[in-house]
Amino acid sequence: MLLDPSVLSQSYVEDCEVCCNPIQVSPEFESNELIGFEAVDIEQ
Repeated sequence: MLLDPSVLSQSYVEDCEVCCNPIQVSPEFESNELIGFEAVDIEQ
């Protein structure tokens, strides 16, 4: 998974590389450094 540090706080949906189920990814950056990360399964 590639993360873009140009957006400080973001949230998006991406398919899991293993099972193809959607997950909501929420990374947070400060000074181009990852300071927080959350990945939540979106049950469908």
